[in-house]
Amino acid sequence: MRHLEISDLITAVDPHDGRRLPVRRADVVRQLREGGDERAARIVAGLPTDRDGVLDPHAVDGLLISVHTELQQLSEELRIGERLVHVLNPLFTAIRTTTGQPGPYRLVDIGCGLGYLVRWLAATDALGPDVELVGVDLNAALVGEADRLARAEGLNCRFVHGNAFELPESATVYISTGVLHHFRAEALAEFFQAQAASPALAFCHFDIAATRLAPVGAWIFHLARMRHPLGRHDGFVSALRAHSDEVLLHAAAAPGMRALVYEPRGLSNPFCTTLRPVIGVRPPLEAPLRRALGRAARRLVGPEHLAGATR
Repeated sequence: MRHLEISDLITAVDPHDGRRLPVRRADVVRQLREGGDERAARIVAGLPTDRDGVLDPHAVDGLLISVHTELQQLSEELRIGERLVHVLNPLFTAIRTTTGQPGPYRLVDIGCGLGYLVRWLAATDALGPDVELVGVDLNAALVGEADRLARAEGLNCRFVHGNAFELPESATVYISTGVLHHFRAEALAEFFQAQAASPALAFCHFDIAATRLAPVGAWIFHLARMRHPLGRHDGFVSALRAHSDEVLLHAAAAPGMRALVYEPRGLSNPFCTTLRPVIGVRPPLEAPLRRALGRAARRLVGPEHLAGATR
């Protein structure tokens, strides 16, 4: 059975300019049935279309905004913002001390959705006034809602509809949450290579920890918290698609970047672990990052030590 997420299939955009492309419902239903997921096919079969069988973009956008709103609530419950800052603050400390530059530094959130993390960082000023906060997503409806929420909350951050690697101003640090498992095989390596080839100094991507308990926990958690069947389905499937620490480190080992994983499987409690980050830094930043982390640096593991950490 192929594990496909409905949200990946019901929208399509040009990867360069973000232009929306039509999606035929029958094509999505067929893909899901060919992948052996009849339940997902039934969910999509109930979505509205126009006379030509193309999924109604307004209905799809409304559904995705609703699902992402519930995902924001999950992020709040899991305290993802605090966990992100636990790593990002030492990372920016290392960048400041190593470069000696006063900033501003630019943080770019790839696939930001409703921009919860960018808005949380802006509201708490957790990274300091010298860090510019930018959220980027290929889904125009999600970016529009993120921008509306930020303006309503009076926050100093911005959101961009488009490709995060084609912004006119380069990132200092790229981040994401729950994005990596959407990439498979070569696409995952290309994702990291694009960051290594950019002027960015580091990246920090949180994604689902691939433990044996992850799918069970995801199913129970999303069943309890998500109202729409699409959210429940995709939350469970995302755990099934999670990459192992080994796969992530191998893909992230692009030239010019030192790939590390924080709290690998062997150093964390499988009953408590939900998301953990894979981190990439330019080699001169590794030692300053470890110093800034203090005792927590022992949780930061490179590929040469991963075998011992995961036994």
